[in-house]
Amino acid sequence: MTAEHQIESDQYQEVASLLVPLSESLLLLPNVTVAEIVPVSEIQSVDNAPDWLLGDVSWRELDVPIISLEVMNGQSRPNFSSRCRIAVLNTTGISDSLSFIAILTQGLPRLARVTASEITHLDDEIPAEYDELVVSWAGERAVIPALSKIEQVYLEFSTQR
Repeated sequence: MTAEHQIESDQYQEVASLLVPLSESLLLLPNVTVAEIVPVSEIQSVDNAPDWLLGDVSWRELDVPIISLEVMNGQSRPNFSSRCRIAVLNTTGISDSLSFIAILTQGLPRLARVTASEITHLDDEIPAEYDELVVSWAGERAVIPALSKIEQVYLEFSTQR
């Protein structure tokens, strides 16, 4: 078998990913989605913000909105602790006016190498409103968020400011 054939083979295809801890779940995100994990810094409040918008954080001279996926999905607001980090995410490109969004994590994300044979869609679990899929990977339950839907909700709010 040639090297090119091995690379194209399904058994060698994997997606470098991160397991990101939230209050009550783990997010599973491809590495390319995450621009950077940074310590929690000063969060600027946003006037008339919905509960799911924790505020804005200054990152690389940009104001980036911090979204609470927990609140968007009807759970309680996450607590801030010394273990928290901010995951700055690349957006999906639905709007040129929004390059990044951020989420508050409840600890450091872990690296994961995900292959199609190792991940299972949990058909018996109904995803929350802002979750795309609920999956099992390496025996852990994880959620794949509906990033474009989250971005759209933020963009609708930001145009009303």
